[in-house]
Amino acid sequence: MANLTQLKMLEDLNGLLLIDKPVGLSFTTVVKTVKRKFNLVKVGHGGSLDPAASGLLILLLNDANRFTGDVMGADRLYSGSMRLGLKTNTHDIYGEEIKNSEVPADFSSKASQVMSEFKGDVFQTESRWCSVRREGSAGYEVADTGEHKPFLAHVYKFELGDNVEGSSSLQFTLSATKGLIVRTFINDFGDAVGCGAALESLRRLKVGRWSVDEAIAFDKLLELEMSDLSSLIKPFTKEF
Repeated sequence: MANLTQLKMLEDLNGLLLIDKPVGLSFTTVVKTVKRKFNLVKVGHGGSLDPAASGLLILLLNDANRFTGDVMGADRLYSGSMRLGLKTNTHDIYGEEIKNSEVPADFSSKASQVMSEFKGDVFQTESRWCSVRREGSAGYEVADTGEHKPFLAHVYKFELGDNVEGSSSLQFTLSATKGLIVRTFINDFGDAVGCGAALESLRRLKVGRWSVDEAIAFDKLLELEMSDLSSLIKPFTKEF
């Protein structure tokens, strides 16, 4: 039970809490857990992050929720890996397989030919099928989210790692505006090179000017006392 001094301190906590979310947890679980553990009045977030993804999750405490739109509207930076030769209905490795192909020997050449199509403005339509992980479940289920309308996003950078011979996994780095559906982006890239690709892993590195390097790991956050929280709060500024 918080004492009066702690309650007053919590009321005055206004700013951003940067968390390094692990794979397997939903962002809503992180928000609810932080709010409950530290007896916070109002906790929002600056953009969702899928359970299968890790990395930067920004929480907005108390009056900082006025700036939710500013944080949500910031650009994003990701790193991740794709599974070449695999196409699924959810556009990630947790969905139902649609096609499984060999990675062509000239993959690098084909990739180079289509890379320009995956920079700048890109239109994409999210799959109606989505991989979801229920709380307490070890695996993923496929849910039908209905038909989606085409969406326009902007990609600033899309770079591939080295294609290691004999491996179907390929690393990538991606910088884009908010709303880009990374798993659909990777699926479309796989279609363009002809062998298919599914999102294998994803880590969010930056949102606007905020970096995961500044964030506290979620498990470490849970070890802290209420009095330690204030030292982690960052003031909001519109310097993106």
